[in-house]
Amino acid sequence: MEIDSGSTAWVMASAALVLLMTPGLAFFYGGMTRAKSVLNMMMMSFVSMAVVGVLWALYGYSLAFSDGGALNDFIGGLGDWGLVGLESTATADDGTGIPSLVFVAFQATFAIITTALISGAIADRAKFGAWVVFTVAWMTLVYAPIAHWVWGEGGWIGGMGALDFAGGTVVHINAGAAALALALVLGRRKGWPRDPMRPHNLPFVLLGAGLLWFGWFGFNAGSALAADSVAAVAFVNTLVCTAAAAFAWIVVEKLRHGASTTLGIASGAVAGLVAITPACAFVTPIGAIVLGLVAGAVCAFAVSLKYRLGYDDSLDVVGVHLVGGVVGALMIGLVATTAVNEGGADGLLAGGGLSLLGKQAVGVVATLVYSFVVTYVIGKLIDLTMGFRISEEDEVAGIDSTAHAETAYDFGGVHVGGASGTGPLPAAKTADSTPAKVEA
Repeated sequence: MEIDSGSTAWVMASAALVLLMTPGLAFFYGGMTRAKSVLNMMMMSFVSMAVVGVLWALYGYSLAFSDGGALNDFIGGLGDWGLVGLESTATADDGTGIPSLVFVAFQATFAIITTALISGAIADRAKFGAWVVFTVAWMTLVYAPIAHWVWGEGGWIGGMGALDFAGGTVVHINAGAAALALALVLGRRKGWPRDPMRPHNLPFVLLGAGLLWFGWFGFNAGSALAADSVAAVAFVNTLVCTAAAAFAWIVVEKLRHGASTTLGIASGAVAGLVAITPACAFVTPIGAIVLGLVAGAVCAFAVSLKYRLGYDDSLDVVGVHLVGGVVGALMIGLVATTAVNEGGADGLLAGGGLSLLGKQAVGVVATLVYSFVVTYVIGKLIDLTMGFRISEEDEVAGIDSTAHAETAYDFGGVHVGGASGTGPLPAAKTADSTPAKVEA
């Protein structure tokens, strides 16, 4: 098959957009942490790019997308190890008209950000070396198998007819369940929930959310693997669902707490992006708006579950990604329609009965349980061998300085501008003589 230059260009651009989402996530998560942890939080995203990017080329892609022989329902094989032979393949065999390596690169960016998403649940307290080891094990034992179940040829979830266009199960439910498991393995941060642990830099959070929204058009519309009408539907639905979810979140905030916040609108936007991911090519724009309103409101309530249930999910990965992913995946069974994509299926409201909803539920439960159990085992093994959590002294001092020998902010170097003087600017003091400008 000849190369489709238009679709190839679109998927290559989409891969770049999705890769940009991981630095965007670093800003989003980094702004939500305390000042003494921001560099470590951002480093966990960047090292995921480094580690998973290499492993994907060595064997990750092969495990997810090649033929696994007798085990093909559950895992791929090593036939594409090191991408050997794919570099000389003009186009993939799937009829898309794009080179095999373009698809490899596109899928690599999904594996990278899915791994990085987990890090938000363990902010402030995870050993950096242990996190690196975890990324290797998790991509190998959790991400690659689930990607094969859903997207690999012969994978059992995709084979039974469950729909996941761009990663509601593979990315968000998977990462959210893993985040919950690791939060339980590492335990609570010192002082949580008694001490306030507010975001130290809300402009970072808004910048990160904006970059995520921008990159997500590649995430969803790029998953069409073509510049066609399906990509157009996914693109528009990504826009309107996210907008609706952001609005729904701040309405809930206003009704519950009396104020709509910048953190709320950023979190609502991400919740909408998560929810529309599996459904973006299977629902109408009206259906996407309804999905966004539901996801924004549900996730706004879900982030408070950690206080009721007692698990310390530092940056609400469970409340946004796990819950948002479940909402999006299940609502496909209600509002999906073949009127927008003949490759999909009709949900309950489109006259398709309960069959699709049942398939979606099976996919959701299987992904959640497998990811949680295997991640918990991986986390426990790392904790028992090399230790997963930093010492209490290092946590109090700040993981940036103890793990990376750096700090994000040097307040001692701040000087008064203008001609009035060049001496050091004293920080405002609280009653206990600690700097009051930034929560550490």
